Amino acid sequence: MNSKSKLKSNFMSPLGNIVIEGNENGVSALRFVPAEKFLKEQSSLAIEKAKNWLEKYFSGKNPEIDFSLAPQGTSFQKAVWAELEKIPYGATCTYGQLAAKVAIKLGKQKMSARAVGGAVGQNPIAILLPCHRVVGANGKLTGYAWGLERKAKLLEMERFKQ
Repeated sequence: MNSKSKLKSNFMSPLGNIVIEGNENGVSALRFVPAEKFLKEQSSLAIEKAKNWLEKYFSGKNPEIDFSLAPQGTSFQKAVWAELEKIPYGATCTYGQLAAKVAIKLGKQKMSARAVGGAVGQNPIAILLPCHRVVGANGKLTGYAWGLERKAKLLEMERFKQ
């Protein structure tokens, strides 16, 4: 099989069915889908490692990612997603704080929190790139592609297990 071929596999989490996409080079997408969308299993070592990581994560652990992440996006999106990886387990940061970090990384004096929020919203690898840890300026939950209820449960789970 070509290492560039896109493979898909399912993982049933406590928050719903997750489809993991990738190939031998890494995981490129992880998203929640309705259970009726279960796919014929096509796996790779990276996808199997992602499933193992998800099992540990949903059992309340903070596992290390020991496989490659290969999200597809613009250079700006990738810069934002790289900062998401730095948000510690059980912690949160605001869109404004994230924008300040991205501005420094890109050598800019200032960065729009709204632009950063747009890139966060395009994150193709839910949970692994922890966009659920980004909150509004007032600390309120805002903007999660997979639903605010899931975002709240993920944050609650991480805080409870710290």
